[in-house]
Amino acid sequence: MDTRAACQPTLTLPVSGMKCASCSGRVERCLKTIPEVSEAAVNLAMAQVAITGSVTVDGVVAAVEQLGFRVPTSTETFLLATDPTLQDSSGVVAVLHGVPGVRRVEATGDTLTITYIPGTVTLEKLQHVIAPLGGHLKRTQGGAEGVDWAQAERDEDYRAIQIRLWPGSILVGATLVLVHWDMWGLNHVMALSKTTNQWLQFLLTLPVQFWSGWLFHANALATARHGSTNMHSLVSLGTFSAFIYSLMVLLIPDFFIAKGVAAEVYFETSGSIIVLILFGRFLEVRAKGQTSMAIRALMELAPKVARVARDGIEQDIPLHEVVVGDRVIVRPGEKVPVDGIILQGRSTLDESMLTGESLPVSRGVGDSVTGGTLNKTGAFTFEASRVGQETALARIVAMVRQAQGAKPPIARLADQIAAIFVPAVLGIAALTFCAWWLFGPEPSLTYALLNFVSVLIIACPCALGLATPTSIMVGTGKGAENGILVKGGDALETAHKLDVVVFDKTGTLTQGQPMVTDWTGNARHLALVAAAEHHSEHPIAQAIIAFARDQKLDLPTVDSFEALAGLGVWAKVQHREVLVGTRRLLEQRAIPLTTATLATLESFAEAGKTVMLAAVDGSVVGIIAVADVVKPESADAVARLRALGVEVVMLTGDNRRTAETIAREVGITQIVAEVLPEHKSQEIIRLQQSGYTVAMVGDGINDAPALAQADVGVALGTGTDVAMESADMTLISGDPRGVAVAIELSRATMRNIRQNLFWAFAYNIILIPLAAGVWFPLLGILLSPIIAAAAMALSSVTVVTNALRLRHFKPSVVSVQASS
Repeated sequence: MDTRAACQPTLTLPVSGMKCASCSGRVERCLKTIPEVSEAAVNLAMAQVAITGSVTVDGVVAAVEQLGFRVPTSTETFLLATDPTLQDSSGVVAVLHGVPGVRRVEATGDTLTITYIPGTVTLEKLQHVIAPLGGHLKRTQGGAEGVDWAQAERDEDYRAIQIRLWPGSILVGATLVLVHWDMWGLNHVMALSKTTNQWLQFLLTLPVQFWSGWLFHANALATARHGSTNMHSLVSLGTFSAFIYSLMVLLIPDFFIAKGVAAEVYFETSGSIIVLILFGRFLEVRAKGQTSMAIRALMELAPKVARVARDGIEQDIPLHEVVVGDRVIVRPGEKVPVDGIILQGRSTLDESMLTGESLPVSRGVGDSVTGGTLNKTGAFTFEASRVGQETALARIVAMVRQAQGAKPPIARLADQIAAIFVPAVLGIAALTFCAWWLFGPEPSLTYALLNFVSVLIIACPCALGLATPTSIMVGTGKGAENGILVKGGDALETAHKLDVVVFDKTGTLTQGQPMVTDWTGNARHLALVAAAEHHSEHPIAQAIIAFARDQKLDLPTVDSFEALAGLGVWAKVQHREVLVGTRRLLEQRAIPLTTATLATLESFAEAGKTVMLAAVDGSVVGIIAVADVVKPESADAVARLRALGVEVVMLTGDNRRTAETIAREVGITQIVAEVLPEHKSQEIIRLQQSGYTVAMVGDGINDAPALAQADVGVALGTGTDVAMESADMTLISGDPRGVAVAIELSRATMRNIRQNLFWAFAYNIILIPLAAGVWFPLLGILLSPIIAAAAMALSSVTVVTNALRLRHFKPSVVSVQASS
């Protein structure tokens, strides 16, 4: 995993106006020339650019706009509440102007209108910068934060295409009727001379060429003004060639007849090309909108309002006005608005939308709740601890967005080809025209024109540009649905090649906390033992207390207590002397141990358990065995990985006996035990040097170096923030079976990307020569420009539709969610 980029800030901005791989390639190449930029990745499907480096927002915006593209902005209106000491709002306006991403601030009385770039500015950030001045912002209407700007641009494209497509289709349909007027016997209904018929074709296709085709022509002109070309340049040049040629035939027919060329017009060709490509764009835009359904589903989890109690009064407020420390009330059937800790009440919550776990979980006082989860039964009050962009849901959305915008290494070849694609096609088209005009059969100019147009029209850089990002978008979205968050495209690509998965033991394969597994005494003595441990803060003591409470035992009052360092505890409970501790403690107190007791001690120790002896008034009354219990899903997780052909290794700092006990229970045969935290990454390196592609799965701070070193680091969502920051993937629910699902998802996504790239390359490699007439001398085959337009229109649709098949991804093993 590359950690260098992680040390530099990453800026993500929306970019409007990119229509094909040539456009996105120009933006990416331009941004990479900026000295402060260390890495730039443009995602055509999401209409955004991610820049790593110390470059400013203004610097990126200027570079993008210089190429003829646009960085969209959003405008919101706020009420400015200020302290009485603040004389006017000019200071607040000046500070807001300095926030990266804020483009304009206008003040009218106590109202501020702020224009900003989506994704760079949040309400929390604005509040933070003006708080020292005594200012506070309150939205006057629903804000635009969280708007999917890629979807917004698709909606705009969709509307623009619709209003041009359907009138154009009717006009082209009428033109085709005129073209076949004689063939269909319509001359018997109304006699039309050839010239009249052709002029009517011209009048019908004129609005198609200039109105329906304006989307292509305007974009081609804008691109040409900046000294470049794109897919729209090819469409515009091709259709105008056919249209102008046909118009010249009408205006000066004698010139073409004099040259021995049949005076035919091809208005229906230019019109059909425009309508067919518009139709393809129509289908493509609609299909691309479905690739981001996972993000929209996540964003819709949070409710719009929250019920809070302030100054003893319950009130419903917009979600963005909830602040840390608010007491939030959630009733049955409502969604939890933000993250927090329950203060009062108990309920069961459905967390499946975030974790993939299908069974509702019980939550009570002191338990944490997550925004976006659904309250099933009871009512409760909780204190908000994380709001706005800091909630778990907001961070998940941000991670999914980041992953969807990432570009895996497999995409680089397509990018390199797209960079030279349009100029190469223009060159091939020019050669085709010259070859057919000079060496083709009569009418050579007609052949030259039609083949020239076919080459321009059939070439499709869009399929190249969409092949990878659409699959990544759907794949990462599907991962989020299964409780798997992927940070970047590199991890999604690498995961399909994994040979070895290394599991940390504690908290990953096990529960991560001690639990009582065995008690050989009776309930009355257990109550005395648990009472004696009540004043101890040791984890084993807490496990004993929890075990007693699970047995519904009432703990008696402790008269006196003493912690015996390294040995156990002594207590006086109900006037009885209670000792709980090691064998050494009881031997020091001269308490006899029977042969049966010693045999039980040994059997528990061999099972890798921590053993404590309990004595009351000088006699042993029971043995307590405590262990870090294996998660019920761990054995299944190991079996699933083996079924995928992946080797499994357990890495732990525990002693070998304990490690072997856990390994036997979960089915792992390769164990590396007694490893110091700082040496875990060295074990990963050792495996990598042996030629393996390695994943590390962990949940603790001490796992962070190994997670960073591994080819793919996988953190559990139940672990520490440090582990999740160091990892490439996060399993939200903490279920280790998610590792196998992640590998299968990676394999399915990479298979889908390869299919898309194969189609994109094969389409152009096979059909461009066909359009140029390469096979005409041998087979007599030529490609009509209309057929070329239909093929070009379907090429992008095919790629996007194939990517959408990933939405039906199901692991070959039983899904984690279904079996939870």
